[in-house]
Amino acid sequence: MTNGATTTGNLGEFNFTLSKNERAALKNQKGQVIWLTGLSGSGKSTIANALEQRLAQHSIHTYILDGDALRKGLSAGLSFTPEDRAENVRRVAEVARLMVDAGLVVIVALVSPFAVDRDLARGRFEPGEFSEVWVRTPAEVCAARDPKGLYKKAATGEIKNMTGIGQQYEAPEHAELVLDGTAPIEANVDRLLAKNFGHLAWRDRPLEETLEYML
Repeated sequence: MTNGATTTGNLGEFNFTLSKNERAALKNQKGQVIWLTGLSGSGKSTIANALEQRLAQHSIHTYILDGDALRKGLSAGLSFTPEDRAENVRRVAEVARLMVDAGLVVIVALVSPFAVDRDLARGRFEPGEFSEVWVRTPAEVCAARDPKGLYKKAATGEIKNMTGIGQQYEAPEHAELVLDGTAPIEANVDRLLAKNFGHLAWRDRPLEETLEYML
């Protein structure tokens, strides 16, 4: 098998005429990634879904990269060891980068428990394109929700390396936004709009409410 590093070193890159900014301008928006991180059951996918619906009302072109869905295809075969989690984050970041290059607003819903992996993901984007959003939900609340039954399986030893039980979750220290995972979904969507799409938040809410969510 050919060494991957050697193969990559022999590759060239074609300079395509249409730029990232021009692709985004066709959609009248700015390509960016909103990276939702947090424990399983914290509400990442639910918030991502609600945010996408709200953005669609404003004709914003989006796509959700959801961790569970990606593990059935793009990351099929990867386990939940730290090494495989790092590879999973790398793959998702690369797909998100291509989508941002196409001018899309990409919403990532991924546990991504390790800070170093999230930092590497951030490094694949230009300044201002990557927003780390921590959906902060107490572990006991996530376990009580347990929408996929993962916490029960982890408690019996059926699942190894479960984040929050058999594996540590490293909370973001410099996230662009921290959401309360126990708050109403629409309130969290309002905060995301105010932070990343201020011009849209003004249309959805009275001025005083928009300023409140920006704080």
